[in-house]
Amino acid sequence: QVQLVESGGGLVQAGGSLRLSCAASGRSFSSYHMGWFRQAPGKERMFVAAIRNSGTTYYTNFVKGRFTISRDNAKNTVYLQMNNLKPEDTAVYYCAATLGMTITYDYGYKNWGQGTQVTVSS
Repeated sequence: QVQLVESGGGLVQAGGSLRLSCAASGRSFSSYHMGWFRQAPGKERMFVAAIRNSGTTYYTNFVKGRFTISRDNAKNTVYLQMNNLKPEDTAVYYCAATLGMTITYDYGYKNWGQGTQVTVSS
C-alpha cells in the first residue's frame, strides 16, 4: 500500500502551463504503475495519463501533445507537466498507483491521492 499526495494545482490562464506533483510514501514505489485522472463538476472521472514502472507512457487523446507524465523514482514522485492549458482542462486532478496491469481505467487502481484543483480561465 502507498499513500499519495498531489500538489501544484492552481489558477492559470488559457495557454499557460502548470506542473502537478504526486508524492508517494510507502515501499517499492518504483514497482508501481502510476496514473493521473481528472474529474470536472458533474462529470465522470476520466483517464488523463499513466506511466508504467518500466517508463512506458500512455495518454488520452484530449491531452496528447500538451501533457507529459514522468516519474522520479529516487524522489518517489510522479509528475504531470501540463502545457497549453484550455478551459476544458479545469478539473480536480487525482494521482493513483497500482501493481496491476490495468492502468487506463480507474477501476485498475487501489491507491488514490486527495486531488488537486486545476482551474483554467479563458
